[in-house]
Amino acid sequence: MKRSAFLLSQLYDGDNKLKLLDQRYLPRWTVFIIDSILLIFSMLLVYLILRGTPISFHEVISIPLQFASIAAVNLIFFFLFRTYAGIIRHSTFTDIKKLALSSMLTAATVFIFNTVYELMMGEKVFLTTFLFTYMLLSFSCMLLFRVVVKESYQFLKKAAVGSNKKRVVIIGVDDQTISVGNAITNESNMPFELVGFVTRNFGSKKYKIAGKPVIPVKGSLTQALLELNIEGVLIVHESLSGKLKNQIVEDCISENIEVFNVPSMETWNTKADIRNQIKPIQIEDLLEREPINIDDKVIKKDILGKTVLVTGGAGSIGSEIVRQLAKFHPERIIILDQAESALHELELYLVRNHPKLNFITELADISNMYRMELMFKKYDFDIIYHAAAYKHVPLIERNPHEAIYVNILGTVNISILAINYDIEKFVMVSTDKAVNPTNVMGASKRVAEMYVQSLQNEKGVYTRFITTRFGNVLGSSGSVIPHFRKQIMQGGPVTVTHKDIIRYFMTIPEACQLVLQAGTMGKGGEIYVFDMGKPVRILDLAERMIRLSGLEPYEDIDIQIVGLRPGEKLYEELLNDSSTTLPTYHPKIMVSKVPAGEFPIIKKKVKEIIKTATRHKDKKVVKLLKELVPEFKSENSEFAELDEESQINPEVTTT
Repeated sequence: MKRSAFLLSQLYDGDNKLKLLDQRYLPRWTVFIIDSILLIFSMLLVYLILRGTPISFHEVISIPLQFASIAAVNLIFFFLFRTYAGIIRHSTFTDIKKLALSSMLTAATVFIFNTVYELMMGEKVFLTTFLFTYMLLSFSCMLLFRVVVKESYQFLKKAAVGSNKKRVVIIGVDDQTISVGNAITNESNMPFELVGFVTRNFGSKKYKIAGKPVIPVKGSLTQALLELNIEGVLIVHESLSGKLKNQIVEDCISENIEVFNVPSMETWNTKADIRNQIKPIQIEDLLEREPINIDDKVIKKDILGKTVLVTGGAGSIGSEIVRQLAKFHPERIIILDQAESALHELELYLVRNHPKLNFITELADISNMYRMELMFKKYDFDIIYHAAAYKHVPLIERNPHEAIYVNILGTVNISILAINYDIEKFVMVSTDKAVNPTNVMGASKRVAEMYVQSLQNEKGVYTRFITTRFGNVLGSSGSVIPHFRKQIMQGGPVTVTHKDIIRYFMTIPEACQLVLQAGTMGKGGEIYVFDMGKPVRILDLAERMIRLSGLEPYEDIDIQIVGLRPGEKLYEELLNDSSTTLPTYHPKIMVSKVPAGEFPIIKKKVKEIIKTATRHKDKKVVKLLKELVPEFKSENSEFAELDEESQINPEVTTT
């Protein structure tokens, strides 16, 4: 037994000259030659069978010449259908169909020739019985050859690596889970051994799918898994509700059973190895969010054939907007960003994944009006998605003038140019931190909102200014989940600012889908607010991420409460208290009727804020922001004293 296992491992590892299992596939010429040999074998076998019967062959041409003629026709159809081109060990129904067609058309072609010849000459060339018997036998031999190669390869590979495979079950029985089950069982190099499908929807009757049993569970799922000696479970994306998925994960983690997430097969990257599609479940997969549906037809009508500018196009949101725009076939996308490396990476991604997309990357700073105007002269933009912004609260709190340059001056520059060049639409990406802001970042974004809103009401403005507002996005650069993940990998501690702090979360693709959808709705001046679902307690998030890593919070990985950062508040809001919201035709998008304000007044104050920022008078900058945004109250910040001063003496000014 040990010796046979050793030999199998030698074959697999390629330590000898054969390297049978290391071969990618049988060469095409080898398949062609083997198929040709099988044709000859089939002819000889049928000849020998018929020779012992009263049936005799026609003698218009010799029997060897008859065989050669039929084989020649068969080989022609081999070339036409490329029956030799497939990888034998991955043969599919399509490959079998090609073989069947080549055999049937060979028989049909020779039969038609035979019939025509008989009508013209009064005799047949080929024996009809031989012809159709040969067709069936040759097809059966070639099919058997492929089955033997495929099964032998699977057997050898399973025998060589079977001991390293993880015993898993798939949760649920539907089209998606069955497809995943077939993919696992058909791929011998998968690190999983599929034990079966676990479900509560089947009775006690025994069923099999893809050769694997359907295992009905009536009591405890974890108990059933432990009895089956299961090491992991596979959950197919969207096959389970968020609540049920969370319960299964919690139960499995408590028994040290690994949980893997499988995306729906429609979204699989066909260029990637199947093994790379199945990954350990992440915290992002467990946030209870309903899938978002968007009206692709409306968005495509809005984007098709247009030249689109995306500012901040290399950032988390901007780059995803670009990716989603790509599928709606714009005339051209101009991707603007000042982050050189990120812009280069996005360019490489688009060249590789969207080779037909007409795009141009521009390295530029939106606060540079001269540079921006050159761009607007160079390109005839139709739509602008303005995603460029500084967003990290503590950094901006220490450098308020930088927020003014990008978040306010950059927005002013792009919006003024949009008007001057009659851009159809300007869609700005804002944040929930702009609502009752407690930090400079949020206040600067609120000022940008106020500026474009009030600008909309000026006479002669053709451009439609639309603002979209949402909360935290999962996986964006510097966000909490990648930060926690890094801390866990380093062995902890995981740092949480406050035990009661909560945040709304949305995935980057979800947020960008809604940005595109909202962009089709606006008539100008609206602020669209996205339904962010239920808020998440950050401490709970940290604990679950540690458990998903196979560790125990406070034992293997400590969690430390470090206190709120400058400008940070316990919860975010999406609407001002005085705001009213109206539903739209999309259930996830609401429109907020926030008073826009008078543009001349806002313009004058914005100009003063920008001028002060250029002199690096940060305290004065923040004071001016508070005057323009009265609801801006600093928290955990050195600028909180300005709120105290204004309460004591409203006339106090800071220089």
